[in-house]
This record gives sequence, C-alpha cells and structure tokens, in this order.
Amino acid sequence: MAITINDVHFSYCNLFEAKPPLNNPTGDPKYSVTILVPKTNTAAKAAIDQAIAQAVEAGVGTKWNGVRPPMPSLPVHDGDGVRPSDGQPYGEECRGCWVFTASSKQAPFVVDGMVQNIIDPRQVYSGMWGNVSVNFFAYNSAGKKGIGCGLNGVQKVRDGEPLGGRVTAQDAFQAVGPAPAPAPAYTQPAPSYAQQYDPQGVNIFGL
Repeated sequence: MAITINDVHFSYCNLFEAKPPLNNPTGDPKYSVTILVPKTNTAAKAAIDQAIAQAVEAGVGTKWNGVRPPMPSLPVHDGDGVRPSDGQPYGEECRGCWVFTASSKQAPFVVDGMVQNIIDPRQVYSGMWGNVSVNFFAYNSAGKKGIGCGLNGVQKVRDGEPLGGRVTAQDAFQAVGPAPAPAPAYTQPAPSYAQQYDPQGVNIFGL
C-alpha cells in the first residue's frame, strides 16, 4: 500500500535517469532518492512504522513461507548512528533524522507544489524539501529477508540549502569588470556612380 510522507528532506536525488546502485555498479539501473525525515516529524515516523509493520505481516504469508524472520532487515535507519553497509557515521545532513532510500525501475513522477510535472532537472536537487510517495514491501532474495521501499514519486514543496557541495555561479566567481561593448555593425557602402557598369562592363556614365 502506498503512503505519502510529508515535509521531508531529499538527498542523492536520482529522479530523471536510472542508474546502478552505488554499492553495486553492475546492478539493475534504478531511479532513487534518499529521504531524510526529521525526528521532530513524529507523524511521519508513525506512518512509516505502521506501513512497515503491515509489510512484515504481509510478508509472512507471501514471501516467508508462513514464518516471520526473527530479525528482518528494515530500510529505515538512525541518522545519528552508523551506516549498516560499512559501519561509518552518516553525513552531517542526516543528523537528527531518520534515513531511508526508495527506488524504482520505473520513472517516478516528479511534480511541484501545484502538482505540475517538473521538466527541468536543475529544479530537483539534494537539499530541497517536499513530500514523497512510497510503498514498503517484503522480500526474500539470496537468503536475505526484509522490507524494501519502492518509490512512486516526489513533490517539491520548497527550496533548501543544497547538499553535497553544490554551488552557484555567484558563489564561485566575482565580477571582473563591465561587459565589453558590442562591436559596431558593418554596413556595406553604396557604390558611387563611377563604380556602376552595364552588363558588358562598360561604364554607363562615361567616367
């Protein structure tokens, strides 16, 4: 079942081009985004927990042969802790947040606050704020049992401080002087009488 999570921070936005996972360069290309849910957003966390619990119950019958795994792998992690993939701390942008990644092989919808499609990829970046539609599901793959997160689409609601060192031209450069004046347009002068000839090359004015 799809749920909408409001007022979240987006990171690692890969929403316009499918790419292999960062930890598996030979894997299937997917669209993806990392979602940062501030811990102060308790309503969002409650909705996520409920959706995951429902996915676990569904997985018992559909994926796990009627047996609930004692410790199924869950997709939501504490941004104040360490990454389960390598044991390293999460980045500074994850502090005070719950962190999870949603992905899809199908292109997600990407809309603005008026629910109009965003065409310009430059308007979508790590650091913006908005809402996200996801669905949690059970999986049983290569001996691993857990809950995954599918991405349906995102809605950009407002801009935020870009993450990952993104800078503007104004941040990077200073003006070095006035723009040069445009070169004057060249106009072909009109021929004088002495330069006018008939088709046989004879001066028609006798000069």
